[in-house]
Amino acid sequence: MSARRLLSLSAFVFSTAVCAQTPISLDQAMTHPDWIGTPVEQAWWSADSGSVFYRQKLTGSPVRATYRVGADGNIQRVESAGWAQLDEAQQSFDRSRQRALFVRQGDVFLRQLGSNSLMQITKSAERGANPQFGSDGSVLFQRGNDWFASRNGLIEPVLQLKAENDPKKTPPPSAASAHELRLIATLARQKAEREALSKDRDDRRAGDGSGAMPATYLGSKLDISGSTLSPDGRYALVMTTEKGADEGQAGKMPKYVTESGFEEFENVRTRVGRNMPLAQKLWLVDVRAQRVRELDFSTLPGIATDPLAALRKAQKLDALKGNRAVRMEAPAVWSADGTQVALMVRAIDNKDRWLVGVDFAGGKLNVRHRLTDPAWINWSFNEFGFLPDNRFWYLSEQSGYSHLYVGEGKAAKMLSSGKYEASSVQWNADGSQAYFLCNRRWPGDYEVCRVNRDGSDLREVTALDGVEDFSLSPDGKRLAVRYSGSYLPVQLALVDAGNGDTRKLTDTRTAEFKAREWIEPEYVQVPSKHGAGVVWAKLYRPKNAVAGKKYPIAMFVHGAGYLQNVSARYPVYFREQMFHNLLVQQGYVVLDMDYRASEGYGRDWRTAIYRQMGHPELEDYLDGIDYMVANHQGDRSNVGIYGGSYGGFMSFMALFRAPQAFKAGAALRPVTDWTTYNHEYTSNILNTPELDPEAYKKSSPIEYVENLKGALLISHGMMDDNVFYQDSVRLSQRLIEMKKHNWTMASYPLERHGYVQPESWYDQYRRIYELFEENLK
Repeated sequence: MSARRLLSLSAFVFSTAVCAQTPISLDQAMTHPDWIGTPVEQAWWSADSGSVFYRQKLTGSPVRATYRVGADGNIQRVESAGWAQLDEAQQSFDRSRQRALFVRQGDVFLRQLGSNSLMQITKSAERGANPQFGSDGSVLFQRGNDWFASRNGLIEPVLQLKAENDPKKTPPPSAASAHELRLIATLARQKAEREALSKDRDDRRAGDGSGAMPATYLGSKLDISGSTLSPDGRYALVMTTEKGADEGQAGKMPKYVTESGFEEFENVRTRVGRNMPLAQKLWLVDVRAQRVRELDFSTLPGIATDPLAALRKAQKLDALKGNRAVRMEAPAVWSADGTQVALMVRAIDNKDRWLVGVDFAGGKLNVRHRLTDPAWINWSFNEFGFLPDNRFWYLSEQSGYSHLYVGEGKAAKMLSSGKYEASSVQWNADGSQAYFLCNRRWPGDYEVCRVNRDGSDLREVTALDGVEDFSLSPDGKRLAVRYSGSYLPVQLALVDAGNGDTRKLTDTRTAEFKAREWIEPEYVQVPSKHGAGVVWAKLYRPKNAVAGKKYPIAMFVHGAGYLQNVSARYPVYFREQMFHNLLVQQGYVVLDMDYRASEGYGRDWRTAIYRQMGHPELEDYLDGIDYMVANHQGDRSNVGIYGGSYGGFMSFMALFRAPQAFKAGAALRPVTDWTTYNHEYTSNILNTPELDPEAYKKSSPIEYVENLKGALLISHGMMDDNVFYQDSVRLSQRLIEMKKHNWTMASYPLERHGYVQPESWYDQYRRIYELFEENLK
């Protein structure tokens, strides 16, 4: 380990030097980010481990170019004939690791590693997906929900699924039909002839083996939502929903500035609780026997127990009858030999996740692992699969942090442990070692860790601080690592998987951006007076503060709720980081906090907001004010706050619920009423409005409007299909009805949730800057 890595945590966190600042203008900070240099967006290996490919946006263009890094380290753009030999990122290998499959432009390709030859398997307008090697050496791939095999140059259907009634299985004749057949001999004879011809065709097809596998009919009362096929082609699993099920009323978003010159409307998502996600059923198909069996979920432990029974009773709603509804949203994973399968079943109420296998002979499920949470199961950390010897592995938050396990049930072995998170697992070819992302040193320092299958020798392989993701080479010898820094957009490095030797390959920053000196964020730990221990934060302050002077405090709230912004990585909010430089330049101190519910800090931190969004987080920001006043000459009487999306929601909660603490705030694309947001996110945290109205009332800013005292800016894109513009319109009506003063609303007709146009970015942040200048100084 380098000397830098041996620095004590306290020295690293609290003694980071603040560089002399190159002045930044608002126009420069908010202009198109191409001036910074475009990042490396994706990196992957060729099937033979000889080359690394990556994609990068071209300056001044929306086009992403592809580049190849050769064994000598030279980088060349893939163009013209080079495309014909390109290996794509998602590769599937045979068990001997001598052949690889991938999909390029919707067609399936096979790479022979010995000769390095490339064969195109399909050439069709119908897109192929999920290619895999069959147990007999054939190539299997999917089109829609159907599966096909390529054998000796012949492509044949292996599984054709029909959400229809089987036409050969005619229902018993009605009384009238039976009456006619008994009386009219000609009708009876014609019927017998049709049946004889049909049987003859089936017999001949079965006899010569040249005919396609007949379709499998699932019935006309369902819709097919997904399918997966075993490598031996023997069994398939099919997910379905009820045909014609009510998915809830979708919204209609008006668009006022259009090419047509007329207002137009766009269909957008339903609101939370307007209809639950459609429950799914799971079917086991014996492909050869054409036998279909429904797999029974009633064997899942806890499936019939309602964790929301108390809330249901309090709202005088009917008690749950039978099993809870479930969905299977992650792809099923098969063992290499096709004898085992694993898939994730998730309760629609978000309280349980089961990893299950299938007893093919018995036609029933078996539970490999159950994770239950009284708040909600995380949407991350749900990876699982099989090792080459068919042993099962998975990630689970059951210890309070996501960690890696091998085995099933009580016999599972925990390979990683501690107050950090393990994610993005990749095993080497023989299953002897696992590589994964980890933040062991401090929550914002991400590296690649490695551990042996028996749990021994867990160590950090990289020393890059801001690892974004990585790809293990097929031969297991090297890692292609995308990494970044506070002012370093994502770059590419090659790391020796054995000794950690690192070769940085790219620096895509422009000369103009590299020439600037920025204020490096100081990573600080804000003491919590509310039982949270410490809250990690980024601090931006003047290099040479004037003794005795009090500085107005600007506080930033990151979006998404479950997101981490206090890390050594290049921030999602890179424009805001430049804006923080500008604020310090103009005499502010800035604090950017990973409040409770942020990513990277374990299960308890994540679920602290269950049924009370905006409450623990506000406590953290109030503690942040105390910290700034006590340690960094912050002026308690002049505090401003701003953020977008969840950050906009929190700006409302700060101004509405702690008006004595915040003098000004800007709420950008904000949620104002959680009853109008989407189901997938909101129901995890607040259940549904019908079931838990108090949680929605407690958590929605629109319920606290009467408390506003400070200056407020609302900013929203009118084409926002995530947090609807209607949210801000409804809250503005409440402000009008409350006769509130000192608030403004800025609307952006051509922006969605994530702004794109530099003019919109500039206008929005000009307003925030003016809001702070007019009210905090």
